[in-house]
Amino acid sequence: MSVDRWNTVLVLGGIRSGKSEFAESLVSDAPVVRYVATAPEGDPDDTEWAARLAAHRQRRPGSWTTEETAGDPRRLADVIASAEPNETLLVDDLGGWVTVLLDPAHQPADDTATIDELAAAVRGCPARLVVVSPEVGLSLVPTTPLGRAFTDALGAANRAVADACDAVVLVVAGQPSWLKRAATTVPVARGTTGSPVPAVAPPAVNGAAPAPTPELVNLPDVRTPAPPATPTASSTSWAAPTMALPMVATGLVIQPGMELPMPDEYAGPQAVERLTTLDVPGAGLGVLERVVGFAAATQGTPTPAAWSSVRVLLLNGDHGGGAAAGAVPGDSARRAGQARAGRGALARLAAESGATLQVVDAPTAGPIETEPALTGEQVESALRYGWRLAEEAAEAGVQLLVLAACGAGTEAAAAAVLAATAGAEPPAVLGRVVTDSGEIDDAAWMRRCAAVRDALHRTRRSPRGAQEVLAELGGGDIAIATGVLLGATARRVPVMLDGPVGLAAGLISRDLAGQARHWCLLADHGGDPAVKLAADVLGLTPVLDLRLDLGEGANALVALPMLRSVLALAAALPTHPSLTGGEPDDEGEDQVTTDEPDFAEPEPAGPGPTSTEPEEQRADPSGSRAG
Repeated sequence: MSVDRWNTVLVLGGIRSGKSEFAESLVSDAPVVRYVATAPEGDPDDTEWAARLAAHRQRRPGSWTTEETAGDPRRLADVIASAEPNETLLVDDLGGWVTVLLDPAHQPADDTATIDELAAAVRGCPARLVVVSPEVGLSLVPTTPLGRAFTDALGAANRAVADACDAVVLVVAGQPSWLKRAATTVPVARGTTGSPVPAVAPPAVNGAAPAPTPELVNLPDVRTPAPPATPTASSTSWAAPTMALPMVATGLVIQPGMELPMPDEYAGPQAVERLTTLDVPGAGLGVLERVVGFAAATQGTPTPAAWSSVRVLLLNGDHGGGAAAGAVPGDSARRAGQARAGRGALARLAAESGATLQVVDAPTAGPIETEPALTGEQVESALRYGWRLAEEAAEAGVQLLVLAACGAGTEAAAAAVLAATAGAEPPAVLGRVVTDSGEIDDAAWMRRCAAVRDALHRTRRSPRGAQEVLAELGGGDIAIATGVLLGATARRVPVMLDGPVGLAAGLISRDLAGQARHWCLLADHGGDPAVKLAADVLGLTPVLDLRLDLGEGANALVALPMLRSVLALAAALPTHPSLTGGEPDDEGEDQVTTDEPDFAEPEPAGPGPTSTEPEEQRADPSGSRAG
C-alpha cells in the first residue's frame, strides 16, 4: 500500500478526455513520483505523435523520474511488483502497453498470461499506484483483425486491472466519475416517516432557511477558558472563508478529493529573497528563514507579521486495550483538568507565550486489537467537530493553531495509523514507555507493540480510506485533529504540529485534501520515531531540535516566542544602505550619514574647559550648535 494508504486506482477515459491530467492531479501531493511510460517512440517523421509525447513530458514536475517499459512489455509487472511502500507510481498508459505487447517483435506471446501477471502485480503492489488506460468499450468493433485484437486485449487488460484496483474512475470531457471506490460512511438522519435525510442540507429556496444539521454524537460543547482575541482587519483577511465549500453548519460532508486552498506560492519565496536585502550582521536568520517563508505563504504577503493571536487545542481522548499499556488510569483526565484550571506545564507555557488554551474532550476509543476504535458515525461527527473548532478559531481572529494531546494510548494509536498508511513496523515507530518514576517499562512497550500488530492483522482486508483508518485504528483524538487540519486549511489558518497525534492527523488528511499539509509547521520532532517518519512522509522539516519531554504541544509553545521574534525582526529591519544609495528613510533622515564629527586625534587633557560657550550649550545632547 501507499505512504498515505491512497490505494491503487485505474483512470479510464477516451481520447483527449483529460484522463492523464486527472491522473497526474491524483499524485500531485507526492514529493517524488516514478512515471512509467509504456508507449513506444513511434515514427520519427510523425510530428503530431512526437508533439503529444513532448506535451506529456513538459507537464511532469522536475522531481519526477521516468522509466520506459516499451522495450519489454513484461517488465511493467516487475516494476509494479518491486515498488516500495513509500513510493508513488503513475503508469501512462495501458493502451501503449498493449500496442507494444501485440507488436510482432514481441510475438509469439501469451497475451492472457501477461495480462494476468500485470493484474497480480497491481493487486499486490505495496506502493501508491495510479494506472491510466483508454476506454475502448464504447467504440465500434474494428473491421480489421489487428484492430479487433487490440480492442480485445485492451478490454481484457482494463477488466483485469479494474478488478485488481481498489478504485476506478472514468473521465469524460475532463469530468471524473467514480465507478468503483471504497464506501464512505456518512451519518444519515431520518425523519418522522423513516425516510432518509441527506447529510448535506439543500440550499435555501426563496429565502427559506436550510434544513437543520444532525447533532454531533458524544461530543461536548467547545470550551475556551480565556476569551478569544478580537478580530482585526489584518487577521480576518488571513482567515477569509473559502466559498468553494459549504460551511459545517449546512451539513458539509467531509470526503476524499476535497478542493481546499493552497498557500500563496509566490509570497514565500519573495519573503525569503527579501531577507537577503535587510540590514543584518552576519549570515542572517539561518534555518529560521523557513519560518518567514511559511508565514509569508500562509499570510499571502512577502512581509509577514508575527502571530499575535494563538490558540492551543489540547485533545483529551483515551484509547482502550493494550494501546494504553503502562499509562496510569485517570492521569490524562487529571492533566486535562489541570489545563482547564490554568495549571500544569502546558497551561503555564501557554500563559507565558500569550496563547489561549482550549481543552477538547474526544470520544474514548475501543481496544483496536479486538474491535474498531470508533463507529463510522462517531468518525464523521469527530471530523465535523474538529472542522467546527477551526471555524470558531478563525471567526475569533486566531492567526495560528497549535495541536496538542494528552490522552492515554495516543502514541500507540498514532503508530497504528502510521503503520497502516506508511508501511512502518510498529516496533520501529513506538517510543519507549517511561513510568512516573522515570524508569523504562519494556513490558508495557511490548504490550503496545502487540496491540498495534494485532490491530493491523485484524484490519488487513479492511478498506484503507481515511474514514476507515480513523474508525478502525485512529480514535477520536486523531479524528478531531484531522477535522481541525481540514477546517483550518479551508479558512487559511496555519497549524503548528508537535507530537504523534498531529502528525497522524496530517497523514490521514492527505487522503481527504492534499492541500492540508502545506498549512502545517512542525516545531520539533522531539526524538519521537513516529513523528520523525511521519514528518518525512509529509515533507515537513522540524524548525528546532529541542527534544523536550513535557507532553505533546510543549515544544511548540517553547518555540513560539522565538518564532514570533524572528517574524517581528524580519518585518521591522530596514533595507541595507548599500541597496538604497543613501536615500532618506521615512523620517527624512539620511540612512548613511550621522551628526557625529570625523575622528580626530584627542588633545591632551587640560585643567578644565576652554570654550567660552555657556555650559548648557556645551551639554546639549542633540550635538547641535547655536548659530
